[in-house]
Amino acid sequence: MRKNPLAILAESASLWTPPAITGEIPHGDMPGDKVEIGQGHIDKANLIFPLLLPMAARAAEETGRVVICVCGGSGVGKSETASLLSHYFRQAGVGCYTLSGDNYPHRIPMYNDAERVRVFRVSGIQGMLEEKVYTQETGEALRQLWAQDADADPQRTKDFPWLEVYQRSGREALAQYLGTPLEQNYEELSAIIRRFKAGENALWLKRMGRTEDQRWYDCVDMSQVSVLVIEWTHGNSDYLQGVDIPVLLNSTPEETRAHRRSRNRDGKTDSPFTTMVLEIEQKELDSCAHKAKLIISKGGEVLSYEAYRAIMDSQEG
Repeated sequence: MRKNPLAILAESASLWTPPAITGEIPHGDMPGDKVEIGQGHIDKANLIFPLLLPMAARAAEETGRVVICVCGGSGVGKSETASLLSHYFRQAGVGCYTLSGDNYPHRIPMYNDAERVRVFRVSGIQGMLEEKVYTQETGEALRQLWAQDADADPQRTKDFPWLEVYQRSGREALAQYLGTPLEQNYEELSAIIRRFKAGENALWLKRMGRTEDQRWYDCVDMSQVSVLVIEWTHGNSDYLQGVDIPVLLNSTPEETRAHRRSRNRDGKTDSPFTTMVLEIEQKELDSCAHKAKLIISKGGEVLSYEAYRAIMDSQEG
């Protein structure tokens, strides 16, 4: 019986040396995704790859195929690290494909952003009505805060005490939307994983751009692919089925904010609503972190779950 190439590669993991990175390498399948690989990403991938090999070989014993996810918060380097890991597998003679989970929300980014705001605001008003703090005056003040994009700012509760009710109710509802099947199509992606592991040699994979007419499917040849790498914030979610090896690239909330400030993403890096979304996503990542097979710190160190827990708990304190 022919030995699985992953098993052969794992046997020589201690002898593996990183290939040189020259020019661009293939990256995930998200249309328009910009991947800028730096030395920090290379250092993390060089640390992770030899640790992955024995895990991947064991996971692939039954089907000959393995699914790895690279997850983490905004700006932690998921796309870059996943691209490098896939490149290393291919350079070592193991077929690998990088799939971006950002192709699998129900709505394009513009409409999903709008839905997030709608959920927050509608539920916030409902909370005010239930706690009997909604009046003609508070409603008018709230509309002014909407116009300023300031209704999620906790500092404004000093001026408007009733806003605490609005923000608490809206945040609770938003947490029931973000990263759940209401927002993300876990069922479709889980079915793709099942078909991949079942040995299908061609898979129709979704592409999603930023406008409604930029949705389509490509038929991808998987006949020579043994490793599927999924890069996605929600790759370690309990809703996603079939992932063998979750790899968590960790960053503390402050590290995430600092990174976004440096990039000034979308021009609203420090908006109160964006900060709230990131905090909720961080809690989701944190709730699933115990399942990760590898946890890598922002500084590029392998963390045990206990060490990770100590770092994150100290941030909360």
